[in-house]
Amino acid sequence: MTDQQRPLSAADRSYVAFVEVAWERHIRLAMLLCGDRWRAEELLQDSLVRVYERWRRLSRLDDPHAYLRRALVNNHTSIWRRRRRESLVADVPDRAAPGGGSDPDADVLRRALLALPAKQRAVVVLRHYEDLSEREVAQVLGCSLGTVKSQNARALGALRHLLNRSFDSVSR
Repeated sequence: MTDQQRPLSAADRSYVAFVEVAWERHIRLAMLLCGDRWRAEELLQDSLVRVYERWRRLSRLDDPHAYLRRALVNNHTSIWRRRRRESLVADVPDRAAPGGGSDPDADVLRRALLALPAKQRAVVVLRHYEDLSEREVAQVLGCSLGTVKSQNARALGALRHLLNRSFDSVSR
């Protein structure tokens, strides 16, 4: 019997059900963290592998989505640290990235989010998109409550500045 013919265990069936529910919910978070659909899918897949490796223990938790959210943020931070340098390309792409949408305001907001440092972007996304409390964000990021508050305040100030500048240039 090959692996494809063997019936799934109960743990594997529950993991597959979790992934089916979690994919749409967490791909949006990953896209906001990465700013790119392809990198977001890779980040989410890597994080789901980590969740699978610990699934027997995690499936007994109240909220395995919280563990996945933490894995996404930690994996993104690790990737960001490895790729600190700007990657230059020879040619500018002639098309927008897939899933970019046609809403100009959303595009301006996405570019403003990408202009933030990674930790500030993670705080803003978790706090305002995922609607986590400051305490929950601190727990996900593994930092103090004060750090979350200060990073959020700095990020919102920077976003206000960037968005006002973007909308002022559009209105001229």
